[in-house]
Amino acid sequence: MTSSGPEDTQRLAAWLADKAEPGTVIGLDGDLGAGKTAFSQGFAKQLGVSGVVNSPTFTIIKEYAGRLPLYHMDVYRLSLDEADELGLDEYFYGDGVCIVEWSRLITELLPEQYLHIHMETIDEFHRTITLTSVGEPYGSWCRELTEKWGK
Repeated sequence: MTSSGPEDTQRLAAWLADKAEPGTVIGLDGDLGAGKTAFSQGFAKQLGVSGVVNSPTFTIIKEYAGRLPLYHMDVYRLSLDEADELGLDEYFYGDGVCIVEWSRLITELLPEQYLHIHMETIDEFHRTITLTSVGEPYGSWCRELTEKWGK
């Protein structure tokens, strides 16, 4: 799908947040400035998170309270071994939702089922957003999204 700005990206994120349940894992990849934080902000808002949501670049994991706990991770600065030492499974298989920025760097550590989202910058305002399901329920989410928005 194509996003025409942060509002479109956040609308997609809100739609996905409505589907989220404990154990939902979203891997989020894209260049710097592609909209990963805008996506995370829209997702968090729809979960009922209050306050500022920003990239956890230096803290690695930020936790937010909402309808479900939200664990927002940024693994850009970690090696695979460092990420493995964080005990991410406790988050992935816990009672909340995980958004993992730069997930391609830790693919080996991700659960067997997750939703991968790749954002690519087209120009200052437009982004191509590609969703790839790895298992269920994410396959049905992608099919429903295609039916809903035709993209």
